Order: sequence, then structure tokens, then C-alpha cells
Amino acid sequence: MNGASPSHPANGSQPGEGASIVYVVDDDELLRRSLGSLLRSEGLRVEAFASPREFLAFARPEIPSCLVLDVRLRGESGLAFQEEAARVGLSIPILFMTGYGDVQMSVKAMKRGAVDFLTKPYREEDMVDAVTEALRADAKRLDAQRSLAGLRSAYALLTAREREVMEFVITGMMNKQIAADLNIHEITVKVHRAQVMRKMQARTLPDLVRQAEALGIKPHGA
Repeated sequence: MNGASPSHPANGSQPGEGASIVYVVDDDELLRRSLGSLLRSEGLRVEAFASPREFLAFARPEIPSCLVLDVRLRGESGLAFQEEAARVGLSIPILFMTGYGDVQMSVKAMKRGAVDFLTKPYREEDMVDAVTEALRADAKRLDAQRSLAGLRSAYALLTAREREVMEFVITGMMNKQIAADLNIHEITVKVHRAQVMRKMQARTLPDLVRQAEALGIKPHGA
């Protein structure tokens, strides 16, 4: 239906409500309502919109989310919006649904990163399963983002010399070898090494190596 406003969860909290959000974009108001009712019965928060523009205007919190998107919208293409979402950096999983789907359309959607493609009329359990898996995947994505942000903050605390020592340490070199290469005392290397491990909150050398890989830091000489 035209001009439909976003639908919101019914009064009263549901188990898990607020911990994640399922966004629904479809120009069929009856489908939005029925799908919203189904997902809310599973304890999920749902925000539904008649168009991608309404969805983009919504303030989306940084919590596990997914988008259930109709392929054929009035005057718009869900596949075209998938491309636009990628350009603007919208990273949440997208599940497509359509009453006119074909193999070529679904393959195109999946190649562009869609996590599922459901044909109307969909089975309720298939929709619930697909949404649950998409929310789980997005939770992992957000955890990875937060972990990387924490590593970058920790790395920013290192001094220039500590960063230099870190590049040597992750090669597996001993303090004596690092000291010889940097032309400094071994005890100085030991102090810098300890500071690196403390600031990066790395308990072992393999931990530090994994952190360096995540940050894109190359070992000395690599």
C-alpha cells in the first residue's frame, strides 16, 4: 500500500526484543503485517517499511539485524537497492522474497551477497530459520568489528619504538637478535616487548601474531 508508515512492535516486551531487529521492506501492507506478526511471535523486534527510502531514513542501532526485502517493489527493484546498500556501506544480511522469482534472479542476488532467497508463499518455518541464521551471522560480524576497533585503539597507544619492536617480535626473533638489529640494549628490547604485550593485551606470542594479522601489520622484513 502507498504511504504506509513503519509498523512497530506490539505493546509489551517479547523475549529477546531489543537485542536484534528484523527490517521488512515490502509494498504489500498485508504481507508486512503478517510477516511482522510471525516474527514477533518468535520474540523478535520488527520494523516494517513500504519502500527502501523509508527504511534508509530509519535510525538503525548497531545491534544484530537483517533485512527481509521484496525483489519487486512498486516503482523500484529490490536487486537495485541491494547494489545501493552495498555502495553506502550497509552491511546487514539481506534475505530476498518474491512471488516472481526465477533461477537467474536468485543467483544474481546470492552472488551479490544475499543470504537467502525465499519464494512467496514461503513456509513460515523457512522464514523463521532464515531470519534466525541471518541474525546470528550479523552478530558475528558486529563482534568482529568491535574486536578490530579494540585492537586499533590498543595499537594507537604504542609508541613508535614499541611498534617497531612489535614488527620484530612477531617474526619470532629473540630479544638478543632484535637488540642487535636495532642497535639497542637487550634489556631495552625486553621492556618494549613487555609494553607491547601489555598494551595489546596479548597473553602469548601467537596472540600477538593474530592481532598483527588482523591489523594488517607485516613482520619486519616481510
